[in-house]
Amino acid sequence: ILDSLEKNGARATFFVVGDRVSANAASILRAHQLGCEIGNHTYGHKYITKLSAEGLASQLDKTNQLVAGVTGVSPVLMRPPGGFYDSASLSVVGGRGMSAIMWSIDTRDWQHRNAQKTIDEVLSKVKDGDIVLMHELYSSTADATATFVPQLAAQGFQFVTVSELAQFKGKALTANQVYYSIR
Repeated sequence: ILDSLEKNGARATFFVVGDRVSANAASILRAHQLGCEIGNHTYGHKYITKLSAEGLASQLDKTNQLVAGVTGVSPVLMRPPGGFYDSASLSVVGGRGMSAIMWSIDTRDWQHRNAQKTIDEVLSKVKDGDIVLMHELYSSTADATATFVPQLAAQGFQFVTVSELAQFKGKALTANQVYYSIR
């Protein structure tokens, strides 16, 4: 995925699980150096609605510390595992100065692990300001990225981080808020 992004002058936001940061430090650092944004996906991929306020705070803080240890930058965005959140969990997220990022297109790549299905899902639905959910764990996702990134770039799409998207759209990402797209 990083090769495809680099080849096409593209960037993305990667939401990392904290307990995987050490094992993937080199990739996280490379993504950061390529101008990608590193976000927080909790320490143990726990549904944040099932955690106490203290438990969620610990999950976020540990991951932020680990990411900052690799990149020098602490995440300001988080993605709730499974897409589950409620007002109590958002209060903790916002208390950490973070926004919750969801998605407007779910490729379901984690479920089907089929590159062509991922390509079709993105190309048939994407429009300006969308946030596309994919998972870097699967080779099929990397294969899909290698195909649709240059196709969309040729159509004039720019691949930017979530924070850059907000900036380009003249929007300020607000702590304690949830974003599905930025138009």
